[in-house]
Amino acid sequence: MQTNKHLIALDLDGTLLTDQKKISPFTKSVVQQVIEEGHIVVIATGRPHRASIMYYHELGLQTPMVNFNGAFIHHPTDHKWDVLHTPLPNRTAKKIIQTCYDFQVDNIFAEIRDKMYLDQFDQRIIDMFSEPNQQDLITIGSLKNHLKEDPTSLLIHPKDEHLDELRQYLDDKHASIIEHRKWGVPWNIIEIVRKGINKAVGLKKIAHYFHIPNNNIIAFGDEDNDLEMIDYAGVGVAMGNGIHELKQIANYQAKTNEEDGIGNFLIDYLKLEVNVKVGKDLSE
Repeated sequence: MQTNKHLIALDLDGTLLTDQKKISPFTKSVVQQVIEEGHIVVIATGRPHRASIMYYHELGLQTPMVNFNGAFIHHPTDHKWDVLHTPLPNRTAKKIIQTCYDFQVDNIFAEIRDKMYLDQFDQRIIDMFSEPNQQDLITIGSLKNHLKEDPTSLLIHPKDEHLDELRQYLDDKHASIIEHRKWGVPWNIIEIVRKGINKAVGLKKIAHYFHIPNNNIIAFGDEDNDLEMIDYAGVGVAMGNGIHELKQIANYQAKTNEEDGIGNFLIDYLKLEVNVKVGKDLSE
């Protein structure tokens, strides 16, 4: 067993997952070998639990998980583990929703853990954020009326011409209470969580739980929601397909998510004895 134990945090989209939203057989095999050798592997994602648990089980993980960029930190297989849920105050959420109505945004989407609230029906958004067997988790209709609890996150689909103006307004009016980020794929989305929430918050909690020193934390990411985590980790790794700002602060750069960046980096950095299962030609 590994005595020099590492905590390894994996972002999902653009990092662990290929562009087809799969874990490649090569990287999966390397990650499972790393676990067998005694290292601790965790998922740290902006996705909710319902959209990440399938990858957790695919890797055979039995560790805590960071969802919603740190707003929900929990342990899927140990319900005695101390859950940390840090939602937005509902009062603040309602003010932001009213601002969105004033800006006539295309849609607003709120999530409370695994429950979803969609302001206006849009099949594309439903398909993007839920699986066919999760339709009963969605409530459709005015968020002003239906959102009763503190939301874990808000997602805003603005009109492109209002994007910068809306983000500036959020800074001017709510900067002391919220964090907001922009996604560009497949369309512009502004994601809002409570102030001070990011993936590094989750990683710190998990590292403390397992008594892992900072220099033994390896974190992989590709987007701006990975910045704090990559900066915090003793071994921050930006994917080859990652944004420029992330590469600037990372300690290392891996190959892209399409080139088994995680698998190849872990083999080199941890000096793994590559077993037959990992080493075989997966292009056959």
